[in-house]
Amino acid sequence: MAQQSDLSSSLNQVLADSYALMALTHLAHWNVEGPGFFALHTAFQAQYEELFTAVDEIAERVRAIGDYAIGGLGTLATAAGLEEFAAPLGQEDYVRALLEGNEKLVADAAKARDLAGELNDPESEDLMIGRITLHQKTIWMLKSFLK
Repeated sequence: MAQQSDLSSSLNQVLADSYALMALTHLAHWNVEGPGFFALHTAFQAQYEELFTAVDEIAERVRAIGDYAIGGLGTLATAAGLEEFAAPLGQEDYVRALLEGNEKLVADAAKARDLAGELNDPESEDLMIGRITLHQKTIWMLKSFLK
């Protein structure tokens, strides 16, 4: 049976994923080039700004359930385990890398959602459902760019 500490750990995983993805999306925003520049530059900005808000909400949820949020760039990067990339990359390579990060985040958020359901924590469950919904939309948009 799941315990509260399992949920805290799972929410902290989503926090780490979100923070790392925010940083990678910001990097792509700064350095993207090519014919899709304007659209991607704008889309990446919307994505990293939304993630900036999300990390605060997720961390505060960890605190609200009585645990502590993880932090520090090294700790967050290690916990996330997302592959970093360096500029310059082609447009499609940035999109593929961010697609991979969003897919990992959805999988980790689904685990946290399920744990929250087992623990009868509808607030954490709702937060994760919202995150999953948003990232599924982002995945659809990124995949659409690659077609």
